[in-house]
Amino acid sequence: MSEVLLEARGVSKRFPNGTEALRQVSLAVEEGSIHGLVGANGAGKSTLFKIIAGAIPPTAGRIRWRGADVTWSAPGDSRAAGVSTIHQHIPLVPTLTVLENVYIGELSGVFRTAPLLQRYEELCERLGYRADPDRIVGELPLGERQMVAVAQALAGGATLVCMDEPTASMAHAEVDVLFAAVRRLRADGVSFVFCSHFLDQVLELTDAVTVLRDGRVVTSAPTASLDEAALVDAMVGRRLHEIEEHRADPLPSGAPVLLEARDLASPGRLAGVDLTVRAGEIVGVAGMLGSGRSELLEALFGADPRCSGTVAVRGEPVRNRVRSRVRAGIALVPEDRARQGLVPAWEIWRNVSLPGLGALSRRGVPDHAAELDRAERAIADLGIRTPSAETPVGALSGGNAQKVVFGKWLFGDGDVFLLDEPTVGVDVGAKADILQLVRGFAAAGKAVVIVSSGFEELLAVAHRIVVMRAGRVVAERLTGETDEPELLALASGLTTVTGASRR
Repeated sequence: MSEVLLEARGVSKRFPNGTEALRQVSLAVEEGSIHGLVGANGAGKSTLFKIIAGAIPPTAGRIRWRGADVTWSAPGDSRAAGVSTIHQHIPLVPTLTVLENVYIGELSGVFRTAPLLQRYEELCERLGYRADPDRIVGELPLGERQMVAVAQALAGGATLVCMDEPTASMAHAEVDVLFAAVRRLRADGVSFVFCSHFLDQVLELTDAVTVLRDGRVVTSAPTASLDEAALVDAMVGRRLHEIEEHRADPLPSGAPVLLEARDLASPGRLAGVDLTVRAGEIVGVAGMLGSGRSELLEALFGADPRCSGTVAVRGEPVRNRVRSRVRAGIALVPEDRARQGLVPAWEIWRNVSLPGLGALSRRGVPDHAAELDRAERAIADLGIRTPSAETPVGALSGGNAQKVVFGKWLFGDGDVFLLDEPTVGVDVGAKADILQLVRGFAAAGKAVVIVSSGFEELLAVAHRIVVMRAGRVVAERLTGETDEPELLALASGLTTVTGASRR
């Protein structure tokens, strides 16, 4: 049996506002192991990571490192001991080179020396991956930045690497590269804590899994003894399974057309796309990365100035401008919520009221009471977990932040909702809530267009699915007449689909 490298014993955390984030949490990470950490948003995962990193102290309990009690009062203490934490928003300096980021603690004077380059090559050999040391990090794709972050941790002497949602926005090929590196390093004696919302990845990569719910450990077991259903049950019960197993009811005949797009084209992005969506209808958009899925939503929202073609709402053509499309009732929930959908430093109430300031103002002056009331309604209706509407959005978990994006449009005059990867980076509990919200929009007579890399997600909520490739719609299916293998084949460009897998 391997020695325990890091251990949390009865760790609790109560914040000054009364929130109990952790309650008697115990966790043991063995040397040379990959330990999975999962739980719904608000379960306490991030708080536990911060305590392990020395960023915040526990209210009660102990952290033990290599068999001895430790008190880390700052992240530098844990790093010096050999613990590195890689957060979801990768902690690299985008304007520096790969080499400068990897050895950022040594930056001084003449930096790019032959001995340092030799050390870098040896590090890459150990990692099993080499990034160009002279590339600017901000120019790298996300997967490569994640590998640079791992290299940085190793260069700092890490023997335990805690990874928070490292694959949240990575393509499959990038995930494969990262997993190969993690396994290689585990064989070299490095331990990992792997926190992810992708339960299939947790089951594939880890040796043991700990599940948190409401700040408590509800399951801790070897991965081999678990499956995805068991993890979901431990986290939130069977609610998500029930949502995914229930297909959308047939659309009522004669439902009026709310959104109609004709011949949408944009150089290098779209090539003559037509789309019609009726009141109460959810249309899924399936496709691989680069197929034109997000570009289609941007064109519908008026965010692509080079786009030609026509977009009409309730039969009325609308100018190709964001302001005109919003006034016509088109709302967009973007994939990159932190950059495009929210102002992280602003409070919940300020974010929620942004699209409706005109209706929430008196003689041009925003009515704070009305803004606060709208935010409180959004918090209650969407189940946003927060101490108050005054909480900055940047302090919320991913799923709760995504609900704030929905809240921006919920109480306005929107008739058409464009949803780009609405559940990316959120846990299964928040995913169930969001999919239920999508169904609620349709039940209220709205038109919904939803883009998702998870084809099973589209099959769960959509009435109809269009498949895109190279900026074109290449196929269209009713959800009751297709399945995930066929959608994958169509999106991948296979010229023949047997149809044997259709429902």
